[in-house]
Amino acid sequence: MTTIYRTEAGREQIRGWCLDRLDSWPVPHERDVFSAGGAATHAVIAGSPGPSGTTVVLVPGTNFNAAASLPLADALLTAGHRVVLLDVPGQPGLSSGERGLAKGRLGWYGSWLHEAVAETCEGRPVTVLGHSFGAAIALSASSAPIERLVLVSPGGLSSLRLPPALLAASAAWFLRPTPARSARLLRAMLAPGHEPRAELVEWMTLVARHARSSGAPGLAEPGARKVPVTAVTGEHDVFLPPERLRPAVRTRLGGGAELGVVPDAGHLVVEEFPERIAALVSPGR
Repeated sequence: MTTIYRTEAGREQIRGWCLDRLDSWPVPHERDVFSAGGAATHAVIAGSPGPSGTTVVLVPGTNFNAAASLPLADALLTAGHRVVLLDVPGQPGLSSGERGLAKGRLGWYGSWLHEAVAETCEGRPVTVLGHSFGAAIALSASSAPIERLVLVSPGGLSSLRLPPALLAASAAWFLRPTPARSARLLRAMLAPGHEPRAELVEWMTLVARHARSSGAPGLAEPGARKVPVTAVTGEHDVFLPPERLRPAVRTRLGGGAELGVVPDAGHLVVEEFPERIAALVSPGR
């Protein structure tokens, strides 16, 4: 099976970046590697369950992973949650880099998440927080411990909006990656006037240089086991603007589901307002 990495040296650079960030994270945590869906899966586990005993499992979006999501992890821990941060197989990070594991099927990722939850949560009640592609994965899972889904800028519900300016920024980043081009692409995914973290610019430059990015996830088939769902997107989400996503949330999720909109936020609302996203996970939100 082919790999997402262009070279073995590039794979090691990406792994090194992730390990450096996790090593320097001041939060006490554990790391584990196990098999889920037949793929080596890396998880970072931190914190203790709050009064409800719930664990929050974070499933990042395309090109993101645990090491690139630490501001959101910090916000979830501050809110009092036990947190499991997963690196999605087939995405750059510390899980399997094999390409084509899912053969384009979101159902495979749903089964992978089911196994990852069983491995890391030991039967505890679980809220899955999925961003973008990660939300499409969360929608595809049916797992008894999963009691709630929080879907942020959720893929898997409708087609993505791809305006020409975004396509141009993405092509420039992919074909000749530099920090300036990475920053330009990230700005397109943030709300107007917001600047990306320097670490994230560095990360996205590494990804373009050393890995092959995956495409859009396609439409998800929500799991047969129905659980409460909270769905939000940023006011300025370039891929999934509210006017595109709102009808999809109503028709695909059913049960009176409505889309929440985070003001002054873009597709990377998890970067812009991690505390607001963490607040969505709290009971009663």
